[in-house]
Amino acid sequence: MIKKSAIKKLGIAPYDTAEYLKTEEDMAAYLEACIEEAGDDPVFIAQALGTIARAKGMTQLARDTGLARESLYKALSAEGNPEFATIWKVIRALGIRLHARPA
Repeated sequence: MIKKSAIKKLGIAPYDTAEYLKTEEDMAAYLEACIEEAGDDPVFIAQALGTIARAKGMTQLARDTGLARESLYKALSAEGNPEFATIWKVIRALGIRLHARPA
């Protein structure tokens, strides 16, 4: 991740994917694409869920999951290592359904 000071120094605008996830369809398509790209990297999926969570509103997600906002930010970041129970709560609170199909 590029630091804010470097972005300012380079004179480029910061990019935040969450700003472009406007609809539930956008969010589902984004997560689907991330799952396809993730390979064996579960952190990539957690970060994708974090991006979707920021797009929907982290405060509301905290209320819906019963987890602290700060805990969600940490769990759904590159440094996080969330338990599956946390991921499951987030997925359900975001209104996302996972489907299984043969690889």
